[in-house]
Amino acid sequence: MERCDVYLTQESMEELLRRLSRIEGQIRGIQRMVREKRSCDEILIQISAVKSALSGVAVKLLEDHVDSCVKPSVEAGDTKVLEDFLEAVKKLIKGGC
Repeated sequence: MERCDVYLTQESMEELLRRLSRIEGQIRGIQRMVREKRSCDEILIQISAVKSALSGVAVKLLEDHVDSCVKPSVEAGDTKVLEDFLEAVKKLIKGGC
């Protein structure tokens, strides 16, 4: 995905950082559960919650990118941005670069 000059609003950035801070806390909780030798079921439930929370962060990031970068570029006639966006989504779905 090409770099966009205007990417995240202050409000969006703060929301993403709040979500990431919560996820960080969940990760610390999982570490504590492992140290305490909690049941696999309990740990797996928390891992699932973290994965879901990370997916939410990714969706928010994609939504903001569409609004601030993709739409304006397409409206200006630059359709290559759609190819770049699709590649980023494919990488997200595949789980890596």
